[in-house]
Amino acid sequence: FPAACTALLLLLLAAPLRLPGQAQLQPAAALACVFFWSLFRPASMPPPAVFLLGLLSDLLGLEPPGINVLTLLITHGLAVRWRRVLTGQGFLVVWLAFVAVAAGASALEWLMTSLLTFRLLPGSAALFQFALTAGLYPMLATLFTQAHRGLANPDQA
Repeated sequence: FPAACTALLLLLLAAPLRLPGQAQLQPAAALACVFFWSLFRPASMPPPAVFLLGLLSDLLGLEPPGINVLTLLITHGLAVRWRRVLTGQGFLVVWLAFVAVAAGASALEWLMTSLLTFRLLPGSAALFQFALTAGLYPMLATLFTQAHRGLANPDQA
């Protein structure tokens, strides 16, 4: 369910919706989805699914191939590694951990894109990507928390 919903969200964000910053919404949504589901339901977001989601994001996006695959796999690894500590914490601590991951992911994507395109990209693009990703997480996490509760206990959904 989580991997399929993430893929559908990526496809939806690839449609011509004419949203401001729509090109940056796709990697932001992918990062938030992978982090949340890898943290709270890691069996529903295994590494092969994360790889395929990263590949889908690369194919639908404007970045050089492989950047989202690597970024999402690193995010998945960090979320699974920090799972024992973060799942017992409140939303603010989880969000701050995600903000740190989003900062690293934005910097990594900026660096890799600059290297692969052989030109130094403006840092403002990475800052915008970071701010969008960090700001999108609370909204998506609220929706995912409801879905997670429904998956954990379908009788009370």
